[in-house]
Amino acid sequence: MKKYTFRIVIIVCALVLSIYKLYPTYQDYANTKDIEKILSQKSDSIKTANPGISNDQLTKLLTEAEDSIKLADPEIREARLNRIKLGLDLQGGMRVVLEVNTAKLLEKIATNVDDDFRAILDAASAEAAISEESVVDIVYRKFQEKNIRISRYYGSIRSEDSEILADLRTQTEDAVTRAMQIIRNRVDQYGVSEPSIQRQGDRRVIVELPGVAKEEEARQLLQGTALLEFKLLKDPDYAITIIQKVDEASAGKVVTDTTLASDTATVADTTNNTTASADTSNPENMTAEQFAKEHPFFALVQYDPQFRSTEGYVNKDNRAKVEQLLASDEINSIIPETVEFLFSAKTIKDAESGQEFYQLFLVNKAPELTGGVITNALATLDPTNSNPIVNMEMSSEGAIEWSRITGANVGKRCAIILDGAVFTAPTIQGKIPGGRSQISGMENLDEAKLLEIVLKAGALPAPVDIIEERTVGPSLGQDSISKGFNSAIFGYLIVGLFMILYYRQAGGIAAFSLIFTVTLIFGVLSAFMATLTLPGIAGIILTMGMAVDANVLIYERIREELAIGRTLRAAVDGGFAKAYSAIIDSNITTMITGIVLFQFGTGPIQGFALTLMIGILTSLFGALVVTKVVLDFLVDKGYKVSLG
Repeated sequence: MKKYTFRIVIIVCALVLSIYKLYPTYQDYANTKDIEKILSQKSDSIKTANPGISNDQLTKLLTEAEDSIKLADPEIREARLNRIKLGLDLQGGMRVVLEVNTAKLLEKIATNVDDDFRAILDAASAEAAISEESVVDIVYRKFQEKNIRISRYYGSIRSEDSEILADLRTQTEDAVTRAMQIIRNRVDQYGVSEPSIQRQGDRRVIVELPGVAKEEEARQLLQGTALLEFKLLKDPDYAITIIQKVDEASAGKVVTDTTLASDTATVADTTNNTTASADTSNPENMTAEQFAKEHPFFALVQYDPQFRSTEGYVNKDNRAKVEQLLASDEINSIIPETVEFLFSAKTIKDAESGQEFYQLFLVNKAPELTGGVITNALATLDPTNSNPIVNMEMSSEGAIEWSRITGANVGKRCAIILDGAVFTAPTIQGKIPGGRSQISGMENLDEAKLLEIVLKAGALPAPVDIIEERTVGPSLGQDSISKGFNSAIFGYLIVGLFMILYYRQAGGIAAFSLIFTVTLIFGVLSAFMATLTLPGIAGIILTMGMAVDANVLIYERIREELAIGRTLRAAVDGGFAKAYSAIIDSNITTMITGIVLFQFGTGPIQGFALTLMIGILTSLFGALVVTKVVLDFLVDKGYKVSLG
């Protein structure tokens, strides 16, 4: 017995450690069943109390209840954290294909941008969308077709084309790499378990987010460029002049737009006072249609009658029309190049009418400071009014600059802008030393937390576009789990039954060893926090066949030894010794295949390769250690072991 002690200890330790690592998975399964029962009862009570509640409202309430249960119990969170991670196909979630807009990057880093450049870039973007050629190469080819030197827009006049092209390729390559890293940082901070983020081609990134329920929030997380800017609002005395000119320039723009006239009928009364200080003709004597023809801009944008503040208010339904007006050549020609109109990020709701309005701000085009100086961000609740805010900390250089800016502009308003939308525009009350500031204007703490993540993870070097999106529902994932495990159990029963019928007692030992092998596979997956996918389950089923294949080789060699008259003890030793080389060789070649698949494959293929490689190692342990120990023990004790 002593000669087996070391091997038995190793086997027992491996089994106990696997069960220990698998316990959180069982615990999470039990917790999930308990939570489902609680939510089912809560759903019934909500429906009873609110018979007319919609499915969307019910789902939202149940999701909030589920989140509160999980947050309240640390054991539930701990079990969920340490369980076997399930892939997108098993627990549901999102699969998104992103494309880094390298054309926008080329436009951003170019100098002397003109109409010729924009036309070439637009044509290159359209061509790149249907080809695998890089945008840089397409742009360069189109420059050559028009006999334009690329140094006109990039590098210096003395730079060779090859040098400029190499630099542009490096910058676009770095942009995709940086985008992947920033997306990974954001996803990690968001709390997605075992996301998959992989590059595809020159400019595409595939992101898989298992278990993500808030799809719109995830899209915002992935696409937000996080371009944070601090811009001063224009003084009312200056702003009113520009706003009046915009209204005058728009007067001939929408004369025939009958839909505009009808849409503004509901706001004509409020516009009467709004434009009183704008030196327009007397609006009290005008119908809504007449006023819309005379003052199209003021009909859509409501201002304070005395222009004490410079922001206008635009009905949510009219935003597109205002954007169209501001983008027209007539109005662009009279707006100074140093200023721009920006909308608020969120709407505000009028308590009396129930209508929602965007705010429209006139700000300096050049930012006073950008988000590159932000070193930390923290979402919290404002202690004075419990509204969600994000506190920001700046670098030492940013703190010095922010102190100078706030000190020189006391009493003025500074807009805090993220991705071209104004989140808040507070008045600077005094000089702000230390580089601390805050953003308000979020609807809830979840939105503030999302903004915190985006700011901390950094800004994307170029915009990213979602070109493909696929959502797998949790019910479909659960169905995949059931079918996958049913296949595994069915496969085990067939393999085990065959081994027992063909090899009798030795086949029973192989079937027992197979249980140990599968337990060890799941234990290793859990220990290394690997992700189990549906192809991974296929890899485990394949491993079952490979595991007994080693037993078949061993048993056939033992049969050969017995056939030439050796004792059972000698036959067992000889059978194992002669089978080693064939078992090792076949498993090494399969392992090499698994490594290649894991290295060059994507999500599902990697899941298959991972479980295949783990299965190879555990099946070798099961056949060469577990089976050997059991056979040696039975033979030494004098038991007759039948091999069929």
